[in-house]
Amino acid sequence: MSEIEDGESRRGLLKCMAWAGTGLVWTLAGGVPASVGLEAAAATTRARPFSFVQISDSHIGFAKPAINADARATYREAVAKIAALPQKPDFIIHTGDVSQLSKDSEFDDADQIIKAAGLPVFHVPGEHDVLDEGNGKAFFERYGKGATGGGWYAFDHNGVHFVALVNVLDFKAGGEGALGPEQFAWLKADLAARSASTPIVLFTHIPLWSLYPTWGWNTDESAQVLALVRRFGSVTVLNGHIHQVQQKVEGRVAFYTANSTAFPQPAPGTPGASPGPIPAPPGKLGSVLGIRDVRFVAVNHPLPITDQTLA
Repeated sequence: MSEIEDGESRRGLLKCMAWAGTGLVWTLAGGVPASVGLEAAAATTRARPFSFVQISDSHIGFAKPAINADARATYREAVAKIAALPQKPDFIIHTGDVSQLSKDSEFDDADQIIKAAGLPVFHVPGEHDVLDEGNGKAFFERYGKGATGGGWYAFDHNGVHFVALVNVLDFKAGGEGALGPEQFAWLKADLAARSASTPIVLFTHIPLWSLYPTWGWNTDESAQVLALVRRFGSVTVLNGHIHQVQQKVEGRVAFYTANSTAFPQPAPGTPGASPGPIPAPPGKLGSVLGIRDVRFVAVNHPLPITDQTLA
């Protein structure tokens, strides 16, 4: 993928993959505290302030009156919130399940809706995006131009390194995600080329940590990925799939799951429950769908986050 560095125009970003799901807003700002070493300080000054939005699990095509009569409508609400943000984001990332059944018509509708935000969009697939006979052919033909191998890629923006991973093409027993040896080798080489002071953002669909393996809410290589990123001073990992906000911090690595724009799922381990769509309380659908505002104030600092609903 093309790099988006300080001296390059926004056109380079627009040439990258077009992507789009809930909304998460991320503001990244450089700042050099006195305790930061010279190498980290140099990297921080390159991380100029900017913001981006994460959306996830739009499930265009989903329509069940008892849960959400039309996922297109709630997706429009999320996009309207993005368009109304007081600070215009630089781009959007969508962490998968753009569609419900991998149909061209669903991808078409999703694209038309996200256009209202007026921003470039980067995608990774969810399992609902790769249901077609071509194992995601429709998704990758539309969104995967310029990607590496099975659809993974990376890009740099204002000193921050973004890595898009695909973990829905090789499910393990129990439905857990997997990167596979080829993608993991690529990731290892990609990260090895980065300074430890470079802020890293990984984004994918299924959680990259063992959130609830009983329901397949984890990725097979999660421990190996964590080992790869431990040396970095600031690592943020974003995913969708579970349709709710969960987070974990391990050292300097922060993991965040996202709400859906379509429907909620039960909390992990809910007695008698299983993963899948559940109804919101009557008249409260918007309260369980939403966006997140996250600020990156400096490398080696935690990310303060604020979650907002569509209500």
